[in-house]
Amino acid sequence: MDVGERIKKYREKQNLSQDELALKIFVSRQTISNWETNKSYPDIKSLIMLSNIFNVSLDDFVKGDIEKMRKSVTQEEIKKFNKLGTIFTLELIVLVISAYPLFKLTKYIGVIIWGIVFGITFITAHKIEKMKKNNDIQTYKEIISFIDGKPLTHDEGEQERGKRIYQKIFAAILSGIITLIVCIIVAFIMENL
Repeated sequence: MDVGERIKKYREKQNLSQDELALKIFVSRQTISNWETNKSYPDIKSLIMLSNIFNVSLDDFVKGDIEKMRKSVTQEEIKKFNKLGTIFTLELIVLVISAYPLFKLTKYIGVIIWGIVFGITFITAHKIEKMKKNNDIQTYKEIISFIDGKPLTHDEGEQERGKRIYQKIFAAILSGIITLIVCIIVAFIMENL
């Protein structure tokens, strides 16, 4: 049973019309109707007021719905994360493959086009990092766990958090090396134009 069905059940049990219930919690009759038909969901203030009016604990009132909402949000986040990961991979491939032809064949226009592709790739990477931060995932194991929709145990989570410091140092060193390589390649290409 979901909250909409519970609202209707408790309202009818107390012989209240939708109008009467709406007056008690300061919403419109249409809002009550939308809640009962699951077209919308009450906010937390309304849920508290409803649980008080119906003399039922908030926990019992929303039981089951919270878990559904968590799973729904998690699945949407996982799909979005996977989609962004695929887009980022494709953008990186285009970035690497297009660098030489754009620099060699079209000179400054090619550099500008490559810069735009780089900017788009950077924005995608930023979105992925923001999702990782919002979901508190940083290590490879945490990412895999997130994609699979399975939380790490407390001990596993603590172990992964301990790895984060070393991964940041490694990421900084690796970024520096990659930047150096890209600069050398760009300088070589520009010199041979």
